Amino acid sequence: MSEYTRLVLPDPCPLCLNAATAHYHTDKLRQYWHCPVCELVFASRQSLLTNDAELAIYQQHQNDPADAGYRQFLNKLAAPLLDRLGSAPLTGLDFGAGPGPTLYLLLEQGGHSVSNYDPYFAPDAQLLQQSYDFICSTEAIEHFYQPAIEWKLWLDLLKDSGWLGLMTRLRPELPADFAKWHYKNDPTHVSFFHADTFRWLAQRDGFIVEIIGPDVVILQRMAASYPR
Repeated sequence: MSEYTRLVLPDPCPLCLNAATAHYHTDKLRQYWHCPVCELVFASRQSLLTNDAELAIYQQHQNDPADAGYRQFLNKLAAPLLDRLGSAPLTGLDFGAGPGPTLYLLLEQGGHSVSNYDPYFAPDAQLLQQSYDFICSTEAIEHFYQPAIEWKLWLDLLKDSGWLGLMTRLRPELPADFAKWHYKNDPTHVSFFHADTFRWLAQRDGFIVEIIGPDVVILQRMAASYPR
């Protein structure tokens, strides 16, 4: 461990708020901490971008609903989620829909109604005052500086027996593999979830969790599992 690592105090976990986190990895850009309670790995708070710098990077994204490759990518979540939602029309929210909302098109083909929310590109606060049968978030949760806040919000918005459909790359098991992992190199990626992170959240908050693949997680809330 470097001298710099020994001198810097650890940051508390931004998901479960545990203060006893430990150094996990340091690269040329930033430090990363590991939470032994929820298994989140997260970037040092000192390395977080300003809102303007973060937005400038997001504006470079080319998310085109007409791009067949992009639709196929999102279908990794849409297809298994539609299988679980059933045929009755439901109401959903795409949280972090980005500059080119696309997932809602795939879900609306299944007969459901989906609203698009994004703190930068579609910041309609009224959408956060409603209740939903399902909430989706694709390639967004890894950007959350304080994921405890968004997770609590989702719990408040989601109906009993509702579904959470998430896409994010699950972090490697070992620090040595994390060191070589390209996903961490995006400066807007700051929160890295392990499969056990979602299992921990599911146990704490009353969900059934399915790890569909290396970047797809679907959770269903058990009825009356979260105090309103």
